[in-house]
Parts: sequence; structure tokens; C-alpha cells
Amino acid sequence: MELVAWLAGEPHSDHPVCACPVISAFVRSWNDSLDDDAARDRLLRPVIPRLVGSRSTPAVHERRAYLALDWLIRVNTPEWLALSEDLSEHAATLRGLSPVLSVKAARDAGQPVRAAWAAARDAAAAAWAAARAAGAAWAAGAWAARDAARAAARAAGAAGAWAARDAARAAGAWAARDAAAAAGDAAWAAGAAGAALKPATEKLQASALELIDAMLAVEED
Repeated sequence: MELVAWLAGEPHSDHPVCACPVISAFVRSWNDSLDDDAARDRLLRPVIPRLVGSRSTPAVHERRAYLALDWLIRVNTPEWLALSEDLSEHAATLRGLSPVLSVKAARDAGQPVRAAWAAARDAAAAAWAAARAAGAAWAAGAWAARDAARAAARAAGAAGAWAARDAARAAGAWAARDAAAAAGDAAWAAGAAGAALKPATEKLQASALELIDAMLAVEED
């Protein structure tokens, strides 16, 4: 994001005025969760020029925030849950939810998200390499989506941003993030690390780039 500011001719900052605050939050968080520069260059460097001028209206930012929340709940989290046979039903439930693109949909998602988190937490209790497994969820953008989903709440003067913030809370954005990490822990404990964690991470990284594409494509009606 500092490079975005430089490209836009703005003062040095990782919060460039020209960039959408929602997508910026996603990119900052994802960048911080990646553990090597090669991955950052491969995944995020091509995105940087596209963020210049991506700031839009509060309504557009809100819709982008919902896209991030929806991805966290219906794409990212189920991918990790599905690695454990004991959590596969929760994965199917989250994938089958209606798109989480409104306050009502977020509230409806809250209970199954929290149920998935509770089950994943219990399954992860026996994990012997939790930190390493959780690191895979970090690299795949679970934290980034949570941060993007709440970023609209920080947009000054954005009345709709509060709705997005409350929606993230109602839908259990923090629980979904933690469920993703806990499910990774459980999968590692079950011996699935080598066979599944890396492919799942790579799949979700590609999906996260598609999410950025979708957020950038949102325009005013």
C-alpha cells in the first residue's frame, strides 16, 4: 500500500487516499500474513497498480465489504473445515448459505458460523502443530477478509459502513476466521498437512485474488 501511495504521488503512507479502504485493508492484512517476499511478489505485486484510484463512494465500499465477508464465510472457512471429516457437514452448511450480502443474510449466517467455530475449536484441541496449521490459514487470507469486512466501518462519513460493520459482527466474521484456523489445526492433527494444507492454501490464494477482482469491479449503480 505504500507503493500505491508512491505511484499516486501521495505522501508516504500505507493508507493512500486514492485507494478503496476495504480493499486496502484486505491487501495490508494479507501482505502481513505472508511469510516470504516471493509469495508477496507473486500474489500482490500485480494488484498494486490497480488500486490507484480505486476509492469510490460509501455505498460501493459497503458492497465491497460484503463481498469480503461473504468470501470469508462461504469460501475460505469451508475450505479448511472440509479437510476434517468431522467438520465436513459444517463446511457444506456454510457453502450452502445464501450470499452474505446484506444485514439480514449476515444475521442468518451468524448461528451456523458460530456452530462451525465451536466444532472446529473442539476438533483442534488435540492438534500438536496448531501454530503451523494456523499459519496456512493466515497465508490464504482468512485474516485479510475479516479486516476488509470491517474496514468500511472506518470510512469517514459512510453511513452504510456501520451496517457493514454490524453485519460482520452478526455473521461472526471473527468466528469464521478462527474456525478457518482451528480447522487447519484439526486437519494437521489428523495427518492431512502434507496432503491438503498446501493445496488448500494455494486454492484459496487464487480465490482471494478473484475476490480482489470482484471488489474492484463493483461500481455505482
